[in-house]
Amino acid sequence: MTQFSQEQFAAAQKNHVDTFFGLTNKVFDGLEKLTVLNLQAAKSIIAETQETTQKALSGKDPQDLLKLQNSLTQPGAEKTRAYSRHAYEILAATHEEFVKFAEAQFAEYSQSTQSLVDSLAKNAPAGSETAVALLKSTITAAFTAYDTANKATRQAVEIAESNFDAATTAGASKAARDTAAHASRATAKAA
Repeated sequence: MTQFSQEQFAAAQKNHVDTFFGLTNKVFDGLEKLTVLNLQAAKSIIAETQETTQKALSGKDPQDLLKLQNSLTQPGAEKTRAYSRHAYEILAATHEEFVKFAEAQFAEYSQSTQSLVDSLAKNAPAGSETAVALLKSTITAAFTAYDTANKATRQAVEIAESNFDAATTAGASKAARDTAAHASRATAKAA
């Protein structure tokens, strides 16, 4: 192994370590944001539960409880939808940062690989043109496969995002309707 290739190997190893820690930091940034969101949601739920309990205990008859339940239906569904949306936005942003970082690293890797192949081709002994051409063809095919897989993944993410939006909207609407219907039946029974 020549000094040049040893230096390339060492640089590649350093680059792999940097990439690993860079991606790990992106993941932990996303987890930190989700943790903050969950703590905020828990704190909000505790405060709202305390307030609702106080109101329920101050009620004088079952009608007051039904009114309280009806008044909490729509805001609860909206809060659930907002939480889901915010969590999804954090995950999507983390994924996007992860993908951008990985793509930048892959572009750098592609360029260094191409440089290495070109260097090998220049220094290859006579008669090895076929082997060098095969190596170049294999690398080109691998990069093409990566590009195709990357595009397919992006399309899948876009489809999943639109499905998530539709499901969240439908779920929140259904939950609000179900709770309102239940409250109406309870009111009718109490009357």
